[in-house]
Amino acid sequence: MALTQDRNTPMKDTEIVSLPVAANAVIHAGALVVANATGFAAPGSTALNLTYVGRAEAAVDNTGGADGAKTVKVRTGKAFLLNNSAADPVTQASQHKVAYIVDDETVAATSGGNTRSAAGVVVSVGADGVWIK
Repeated sequence: MALTQDRNTPMKDTEIVSLPVAANAVIHAGALVVANATGFAAPGSTALNLTYVGRAEAAVDNTGGADGAKTVKVRTGKAFLLNNSAADPVTQASQHKVAYIVDDETVAATSGGNTRSAAGVVVSVGADGVWIK
């Protein structure tokens, strides 16, 4: 039903979110973090059905733990400097296009024959890596 009067809509800061970690996942501080197919946080990897989330703020080791046994704080909504794939490099032509996840610190220009999930959008490319938001 549409509003018929003013509403005090609750707000939540989402720059840093706390996410439940996948079973047996090890996420290092500074790692590219994804949500896996079941919605649990995991380190970036070459796989399908992953959703890019952001950068891990701290290390979490859920080795031996079940899905959600631990949580990780992830910074979102910012651009992060990631490594550029040597085998499938992101170039200037990729500006403002989607890059693809290779691992928890590397992105590539293509989906690798539909084997990689999308990371964020390329903000800039340089000798030091690829800025992704």
